[in-house]
Amino acid sequence: MRAVVMQDREVRLAELPEPVPGEGEVLVEVLACGICGSDLHCAQHGAEFNASLRTAYGVDVLDLDRPIVFGHEFVGRVLDHGPGTTGHVPIGARVVSVPSLTRPGRPFLGFAGPETPGGFAERMVLSESLLLQVPEHVPTEHAALTEPLAVAEHAVNRAGLRPGDVPLVVGCGPIGLAIIAVLRMRCDGPIVAADLSPERRLLARSLGADVVVDPVQSSPYEAWSKALAGAGAGAEVPPSAPAVAFECVGAPGMIQELVLGCPPGGRVVGAGLCMRPDTFEPAQALVKEIDLRFAYLYTAEEFAQALTYLADGACTVAPLVTRTIGLADVPETFDSLSSSPQDAKVLIVPSRQGETTT
Repeated sequence: MRAVVMQDREVRLAELPEPVPGEGEVLVEVLACGICGSDLHCAQHGAEFNASLRTAYGVDVLDLDRPIVFGHEFVGRVLDHGPGTTGHVPIGARVVSVPSLTRPGRPFLGFAGPETPGGFAERMVLSESLLLQVPEHVPTEHAALTEPLAVAEHAVNRAGLRPGDVPLVVGCGPIGLAIIAVLRMRCDGPIVAADLSPERRLLARSLGADVVVDPVQSSPYEAWSKALAGAGAGAEVPPSAPAVAFECVGAPGMIQELVLGCPPGGRVVGAGLCMRPDTFEPAQALVKEIDLRFAYLYTAEEFAQALTYLADGACTVAPLVTRTIGLADVPETFDSLSSSPQDAKVLIVPSRQGETTT
């Protein structure tokens, strides 16, 4: 089968053996798969990513000595049931899944080798017990957003959102935009968003941001302060200010910038993947009594909740998908996404033979 592999920082189209479902697994045809910022980061900074995870958890996620098949934001169609399966999800059904297998070692799909490929391939294997069937009325391109929406749901949950909170989202890439979409469902207060890209600022507005700021032209923190004042927040209300900020840029210096810009008693949630060392001044966070939190991945329950949002139509997601490509377009797209601030979510459709749609 055709697949896109990454090795030695090179992303290329390749021919791989068909994956074989093991005990309790199914074979699926990949219908669509999103390109995630973590895919781009791991292609360029795989060793640094491993070093961070090794320090935190004692394991390497990536085996950089072998080809890796990315793709953890997928939706597929069941083609065959492997040994020991129940068949409760019928052949032909569309499914999504937490990107992991229940095999020993629990391989994390999208960061493993050719025998357990991620969604940058024509076919992959999934654990039957983790499958969630996609309702018929949910478009395939929307179902492919289940995983990034689950990331956003988890980040908002980590923030401990309360009635009357006024959120600021700094960085309107795919995760920032997905957080805005979740906030629009769950937040009564005005949502402030900031990004350097005019295209992404428009997307932020379409997904539910009330105030959208170009940080070159004006301060996001002044706009946030005005929104807080308009929502009735006082100037000195520690430790329960209704201010919550989401850092979705993932660049050194952003945490310190948010510590400075956050009002006393506010919360800052780090959701951007920063691959380089960073510093901030704890004394400033201390005297302002700022809660500093970080969000990574999601629970199985949050993943299922994300699919429920899509099924119920509670969440506006259509603007997130800005481009659809075939497998052959992936290497060039990786290059352009690393330097282009225009796209949000680019979906790979493996059946597509090279044409690109917007």
